[in-house]
Amino acid sequence: MARVKRILIAGPYRSGTNGDPEKIAANLRYLESFALQVYKAGHLPFIGEWLALPIIEAAARAQNVAGGDMETLHEEYLYPVAHRLIRSCDAVLRVPGESRGADQDVQVALENGLEVFYDLDEIGVNRY
Repeated sequence: MARVKRILIAGPYRSGTNGDPEKIAANLRYLESFALQVYKAGHLPFIGEWLALPIIEAAARAQNVAGGDMETLHEEYLYPVAHRLIRSCDAVLRVPGESRGADQDVQVALENGLEVFYDLDEIGVNRY
């Protein structure tokens, strides 16, 4: 029996959206579609935004920040949270789509000796 891998899914979230909330939400749904496939393969998927967004919202409330000022909080928390998460994962799945943040995630994974997959077929199925 193969070990369950904790796999961070890295792909576009805010890239190419010009800040449009509907496009950002569509990108998150895109990432989540891979999460289901990773889970069905017997592994545990993670998406950095699942952890970062509640932290960003809490910071916004604590600092009474809204609107355009949220960009600063995204820069302050989004990538650092993902990079901490990567260090607790076994691998990263880099899904298609241009994304500076996802490319940074891959670099952090490689620097920490983690596997990086570019296709779901590379992950393998865990028959738990």
